[in-house]
Amino acid sequence: MKKAKRSYTILEGECAGAKVCPLSHIAEGTTVCIKRLSASDDVTHRLREMGFCEEQQIKLLSRQSNLICLVCNARLGISTQLAEAILVEPITALHGKG
Repeated sequence: MKKAKRSYTILEGECAGAKVCPLSHIAEGTTVCIKRLSASDDVTHRLREMGFCEEQQIKLLSRQSNLICLVCNARLGISTQLAEAILVEPITALHGKG
């Protein structure tokens, strides 16, 4: 059985759904699962090379001038603007009532 691919839409600073938001809207210390990369092909390719892949779990460590994320046991910094293009879902939302 083929898994259906979900489509998300961002409307001017709003979340794409009840649980999916841009990484830039997530609170510091939150672990999330990347759901979609919404950038140009070149930028999306580079993000994937760095470990920002769909279904990858990452943790937002800091929200200073840049966002510092723990990705594949490495700390990576990205701009707030780039974080807008990374749609994520908090892990707690994925596991429900746990």
